[in-house]
Amino acid sequence: MTNQINPNKLHHSKWSAVQPKDKEKHFIVTELVRDEQDTVVNVVLQAVLTQHERTLHWRELKDDTTWQNGWQ
Repeated sequence: MTNQINPNKLHHSKWSAVQPKDKEKHFIVTELVRDEQDTVVNVVLQAVLTQHERTLHWRELKDDTTWQNGWQ
């Protein structure tokens, strides 16, 4: 099963890592990275606890073995 996502509505959405690393479980999408055609290509996720940021392709959030929508 995959998470259903509209990439244009990801900004400020909350996500939980299924397998947390370095106590980073809860994340917020802080930025949408768009290409020249204004299409969302990447998202910037910020860990709530550490403020560490990571950039990934927005489609990676569709993998429910890695990410869960909301804070679980």
